[in-house]
Amino acid sequence: MADALFTANRRRVLGGLICAPAILAYGRARADGADLFGLGVASGDPSPDGFVLWTRLAVDPLALDGAGGLSGPIAVRWEVSADETFRRPVLTGDTVASADWAHSVHVEIEGLQPNRPYWYRFIAQGQQSPVGRTRTAPRHDAELDQLRFVVASCSHWELGHFSAYRHMADENPDVVLFLGDYIYEYSLGAERAAEVVRPYGMPEATTLAGYRNRYALHHTDPDLQRLHAAAPWIVVWDDHEVQDDYSGVWSKVPGVTPVDFLRRRAAAYKAYYEHMPLRRQVLRGAQMDLYRSVRYGKLAQFTIMDGRQHRSRQPCSDGPEGGKGRVVADSVCLDREDPSRTFLGFDQETWVYDSLAQSTAQWNIIGQDLVMAGLRLGSAGGAEPRYWTDTWDGFPVARERFVRNLGAINPRNPVVMTGDYHSFWTNDIRLDSRDPASPTVATEFVGTSVTSSGPPHDALNAMLPENPQVRFLDTRHRGYISADLDRRRMRTRFQVVSDRRDPMATVATLKAWAVESGRPGAIETSI
Repeated sequence: MADALFTANRRRVLGGLICAPAILAYGRARADGADLFGLGVASGDPSPDGFVLWTRLAVDPLALDGAGGLSGPIAVRWEVSADETFRRPVLTGDTVASADWAHSVHVEIEGLQPNRPYWYRFIAQGQQSPVGRTRTAPRHDAELDQLRFVVASCSHWELGHFSAYRHMADENPDVVLFLGDYIYEYSLGAERAAEVVRPYGMPEATTLAGYRNRYALHHTDPDLQRLHAAAPWIVVWDDHEVQDDYSGVWSKVPGVTPVDFLRRRAAAYKAYYEHMPLRRQVLRGAQMDLYRSVRYGKLAQFTIMDGRQHRSRQPCSDGPEGGKGRVVADSVCLDREDPSRTFLGFDQETWVYDSLAQSTAQWNIIGQDLVMAGLRLGSAGGAEPRYWTDTWDGFPVARERFVRNLGAINPRNPVVMTGDYHSFWTNDIRLDSRDPASPTVATEFVGTSVTSSGPPHDALNAMLPENPQVRFLDTRHRGYISADLDRRRMRTRFQVVSDRRDPMATVATLKAWAVESGRPGAIETSI
């Protein structure tokens, strides 16, 4: 297949700069023997002819300056093969890992065959990275029979091991959907020391170096590395990639101005890009356009929404708790119903409507970070209901507008996949969330956390009679969602690990659901 080989000298590959081997040799091994590829490899955002390949070079991943123990540019060769032995090379090229981007590498591959597996690796300074396996998406007009994807969110390093990632890799998914809180910016204090399984051992991340080191630490985890190397990822963030409960340009901390907070947010966003398999086109100055769609033939379209970056300030943010998400009642939070407030930002919202209107896919999977169906808290016995304002419940007019537009656009089989709440939910998204008799327009599955602690189980379940849109709620387990699609139905399993504190935890199915094509609303099935 010599005619299929090419280098970046013949064709520019997005994300890589042509390097001069005389200046930036990748043929010399490091004299100190330090491992350059200890953070693993990853791929993401598949298309019918390619994907993004990622790695980050570091010899001291947790160096205090966030530079990974390296300085200056380093030449990197990447290779893509049709087999895991690399006896059938398909593409190869050269790029440069620069200190400006923490020696991260993002190579955007194109020109491959659709809907088939490929293997990839990197070479630098005489060292070879681990081998990753990825897969191109089918052609947009392909008649795809089935698709498996897994969904995860909320992986707090201190609260457990990442066994869920290992079991997700064992499911052999076509694609991984990660819906936020890949890292946590803070460490548990002395009052929660008994909960710590493995400490972060570093202060709260507020600077570029601090965020880089959080990601680097996570990328050293073998189970996370295994899942990254097993399948392409589609990612979006939530709040802990920056700061708990932030909203747009507003910190949750009283007195922090948007100008000051944006400096912190820009550092966090840069570190996020440096450690994720994302295309360069998401970069827009100090912002990142993470809303996008990924198509899998005629069977499925993933529409990814960002519920953090573009939204309005949290309601009732002028009180003593500032912008921190709180449980409030309408009588003390009048601006919750303000129609000028937006959850997605109006540009993103318009894009989502256009994306769904143009979709011809059999299944439309909407991936996003916060519970959409909502939960009225403490409303039993005629008491005034209260709401957690950090979620869509803090933006009810924006939610009603979104759901009504979803009903009017009527894409085929919309299913919302959600992270954030450290618990499993199965929800009906109704045209009018205030009316239990309102028609269901979509099903929502909320995935639990990889390790993070859940909210009180008994207290929330006691509220379900007042929340008929919530069909199932379990906060006690950690794990992930596994979903299988074919033309007729979507099968969803809530997968739970036996003990987040056990690095060898086993996995079991807590609950299984089916959504039939043309019939919104989940049906419980046998495991």
